[in-house]
Amino acid sequence: MSQVRIKIGPQTYSIACGPGEEERVAQLGAMIDAQYAKLGTSRAALEAQNLVFAALFMADELDEARAAARDAKVEVAELRQQLQQARDDAENAVKKAQQDSEADRDKSGSRKAELRVEIETLRKAEEAARKENMKLKADLAELQERSRHQHDLFGGPAEDAALAEALAEKLETLALRAESAASALEGSAPAA
Repeated sequence: MSQVRIKIGPQTYSIACGPGEEERVAQLGAMIDAQYAKLGTSRAALEAQNLVFAALFMADELDEARAAARDAKVEVAELRQQLQQARDDAENAVKKAQQDSEADRDKSGSRKAELRVEIETLRKAEEAARKENMKLKADLAELQERSRHQHDLFGGPAEDAALAEALAEKLETLALRAESAASALEGSAPAA
């Protein structure tokens, strides 16, 4: 058994874990510490109460992640249904075109040409349905992957950095507009 020391708030704890689990235990400890830090200055006198509050924060986030996973499962089921409907529609359209083609084989050349065009159109529709099928499968795989990795639902440093950068750009633009408006107001103000 390995021992990992984790710090939660002002306390340090020694945790026993299996070989190779040290990094994961340290990550979980850091998550608990981050939730504990949300208490800020409104901490309770007893450390156990503070840990309970941190655990409540984590339970809330876990509940939200589970709800998102349930929603993803519903979306996966809907995508599967759409995929099957697209397959059925394409198959039925091709069968109908083939049946129509066989029945009208003895008709005029222009009708045959129309049917060939219709068959070609249906084949293109089938190809489009296959591509949509592949896209839906990829979407399904992505949703399944997301539902397997709940920790990915909490976001991460990359998303936080991108959000911070976008927010900084917007604040900079707003500051430039404010300066421009102030300059315009100063220029239009009557001289005293």
